[in-house]
Amino acid sequence: MRSTFGRMLLRELSFENGPVEVRGAFELDRTPHGLLPRRLPAWTRLQIPDVFMHTQVTLTAGVRIVFATDSPVVELTVHPRTIHQIVEPQRPPVFQMLVDGEMQPDATAHGGSWVHIDRTKGPSGIEFEEGSAVTLRWELPAGPSVREIEIWMPTNSSVELLSLRVASDAVVQAVPVTRRRWTHYGSSISHCVDVWRPFEAWPAMVARQHSLELTNVALAGQCQLDPFMGRVIRDAPADVISLKLGINLVNANSMTERTFGPAVHGLLDHVRDGHPSVPVLVVSPIFCPLVEQHVGPTIPQEGGGFAVVSASPFARPFGLTLVRIREMLADIVATRSAAGDADLRYLDGLELFGAADEHLLHDRLHPSPEGYALLGARFAARAFGPGGLIAAD
Repeated sequence: MRSTFGRMLLRELSFENGPVEVRGAFELDRTPHGLLPRRLPAWTRLQIPDVFMHTQVTLTAGVRIVFATDSPVVELTVHPRTIHQIVEPQRPPVFQMLVDGEMQPDATAHGGSWVHIDRTKGPSGIEFEEGSAVTLRWELPAGPSVREIEIWMPTNSSVELLSLRVASDAVVQAVPVTRRRWTHYGSSISHCVDVWRPFEAWPAMVARQHSLELTNVALAGQCQLDPFMGRVIRDAPADVISLKLGINLVNANSMTERTFGPAVHGLLDHVRDGHPSVPVLVVSPIFCPLVEQHVGPTIPQEGGGFAVVSASPFARPFGLTLVRIREMLADIVATRSAAGDADLRYLDGLELFGAADEHLLHDRLHPSPEGYALLGARFAARAFGPGGLIAAD
């Protein structure tokens, strides 16, 4: 299919079968109009427990379109469906492009559909607002004849890919994977569903800074040590793996000390089945004043923020606190390292974001954009910087 940009004739490229790749997604789900990236493989659908997790799988954190071209213009037509928490401002999603690693001006998707959520009302607090497709355009700066293009998608939207176009006479080439492949598993604090630019998400910041090929399988609210997630990480190609564990288990009050330890061992066993000598970094929770020394669950409050449910009928008598989770994760890593896993490391989340940083929690649980930037800078230094825990040799 051909179209015009100004007087320039454009041609459409396929998202499948090369040279264009959609990275950071395990599958592209065919829709009536296009393709929907999903951050877990198809076989997990039968094991995903509820609609909330299915939704998180389609949100495009860390997902990007990668190719090389000499075209002076790139057009991308998408239909985003964006999550909007009603206590927050409604802002359109942003797509960000790198050209040979250099950031280009933001492309804002004015349009698309919305999912408005009032977290205090549960499933009844969800309203859908249907919209239409949006076309984003980038005019590329002058440079070498063929340049590497990465179009990073928003963390808080599912993005239906409709078409990608370049100049009709442009060269289009595949970009080989030459960077270290980094798989990261975590909660909303790693998904960064509450940021509006892809590179405000700290895993994307770190990947760009240290030239890493990111696969972000962090799913907001869903880091529950599900066995199928261990198998996903086991089967995904990776040169380095990080597992940021704990906060969702406390927020949902979904485990006790008795179940937590074996579940962590089970996750690590799955990972080691596929990656016996890949560096693995276990990261404990960052500071959260609500549940440092108090068991969950936590619930959203009217007007924003979260609170602990005191004397909840759902509270377990031997529930977990963040203090105890950090102790247990450190002990598990030490035990497995002493038993011969020389490539397993532990990082205390308080080194990334501690009590002194509490003012950067915008809702007493999630960092603000400034907080994510601080967290990302500290993680980059501790994990991948000189002498870092999982830095390249």
